[in-house]
Amino acid sequence: MAEGLARHLLGGQARVSSAGSAPSQVNPYVVEAMAEIGVDISGQHSKSVDDIDPGSVDLVVTLCAEEVCPVLPGRVRRLHWPISDPASKDSSIAPEEMRRRFRTARDQIKGRIEILKSLLDVPQGPPSNEFHGSVRVADLPASVRFYAWLLGTWPKEWTHRYATFIRPDLNLNFVLLVSDGKELHYDTLYHLGIGMADRDAVIDAYHSAIAFGAQVEKPPRTTWKGTPLHELWLNDPDGTLIEIYARLTEAELAVKPVDEMPVFLVPGTEPAAA
Repeated sequence: MAEGLARHLLGGQARVSSAGSAPSQVNPYVVEAMAEIGVDISGQHSKSVDDIDPGSVDLVVTLCAEEVCPVLPGRVRRLHWPISDPASKDSSIAPEEMRRRFRTARDQIKGRIEILKSLLDVPQGPPSNEFHGSVRVADLPASVRFYAWLLGTWPKEWTHRYATFIRPDLNLNFVLLVSDGKELHYDTLYHLGIGMADRDAVIDAYHSAIAFGAQVEKPPRTTWKGTPLHELWLNDPDGTLIEIYARLTEAELAVKPVDEMPVFLVPGTEPAAA
């Protein structure tokens, strides 16, 4: 099942083989479950792990849950996806229940291979040296207590709506936000933030994002109000904001414009004049 799904989903991106520690016949329920999604594996056959040349393998994925996993020697990247074996020798299990079990296993494997497919050709991303993020919580005092214990520090500051934890040794800025249904605004930091080394790194991150196909919310610019930053804003596939930023040097701060209007860092990305 996994081999058929991988061949179908990955196409020419990978050479796919499958094998087991105790190979047997391909289960008819497997053939049926795969045919339901338009994949014909009726010509496949079960193989032994001993038939696989370890030197030809870059990635090993094991699917065993209750049973013993086959072992393929060698220094290769390994992933373990514990999928319960839908097959059973219990004759009391009705055919429709068997079909349901095989469909469940099929869909679980398919979802994982789809993620694997998305990772096979990921280009190198922007280098980061700082991270900040936030989570929404129902009970701010209880969550502050929990994260003070977990992170080993009191929050640097807090209000009735948020608390900010700083761990310089982890390059971490972590914010708790009250999940009260009110509109989020600039001081809630409800986004993922990634710190860069300097202005040029933010500009490079922009060009990397364009090449990758990421959605740009705001192109690279230097902002002066609030915390002065060189910043780039992206959207992830679900619309969550990602801030890529670098703090200004003393020399850069010294040339702050009188009107404190943002300065766009890549020519042609400035907003059109009214």
